[in-house]
Amino acid sequence: MVKYYRVSIIGSGNVAWHLSRALEDAGHFVLEVYSRDIKNARALTSRLYDAEAVESLDFSESLAEIFILAVSDSAIQEISSEIILPDNVIIAHTSGAMPISTLGYAPTEHLGVFYPLQTFSKVKEVNWKVIPILIEAESSEASKALNALGESISSKVLAMSSIKRQAIHLSAVFASNFTTYILSLSEEILMERKLDFDLLKPLIAETINKCFDMSPFAALTGPARRGDMETLNTHIQMLDNNKSQKEVYKVLSQQILDTYFDDFKK
Repeated sequence: MVKYYRVSIIGSGNVAWHLSRALEDAGHFVLEVYSRDIKNARALTSRLYDAEAVESLDFSESLAEIFILAVSDSAIQEISSEIILPDNVIIAHTSGAMPISTLGYAPTEHLGVFYPLQTFSKVKEVNWKVIPILIEAESSEASKALNALGESISSKVLAMSSIKRQAIHLSAVFASNFTTYILSLSEEILMERKLDFDLLKPLIAETINKCFDMSPFAALTGPARRGDMETLNTHIQMLDNNKSQKEVYKVLSQQILDTYFDDFKK
């Protein structure tokens, strides 16, 4: 028998924005949304069925069974030490980088982590069924409930220790955040020359697909991978007017040379 949980969301950012809606779509009940700025909480509850926007961390009268802290990493410990909870409830944060011990000051023994391994933006919908959700818990009650909550929205729910989750988060920063930054530099180079970034979209899509079909190490091509110093030097000269682009190009090219060609190692 499927159990539907009563949930309260602490936070109103990108993760809270998508997770609260996904939980309601799966049949759970979002009772409250907390934000330091009540306007943000109200904006989020306007997307939900019957949730209440609140600006106090006193949840002593709440009927929620699970409290999810979808807040910045730096806010988790402070909020967990200030929040007032009903007896025997579960509290979990959604961070990939912070250990479960960050919740140590929360007034409950049922601590957990509910980390969706995805990048979120309010303007872009996501497919929750394919998003891995990494679970950690310090009690059997929390483990059972968080796994059930995860399985109601995702087809891939995994138990993961804080140390392994932090390694995955570090890897995700390289895969997502750094990749996005590099693409922003690519777009910048074209915009400066009044060229259309859309020209690169088939190349970007094929690059990502190759990394999925092969390994990223095997999929890499380009002048640094070939050891083509003439092209590398030409590109570096083209970037003389933009120090940040030039520095990134030089550092990454040198890393590729060092990785694939022993002769180029310093």
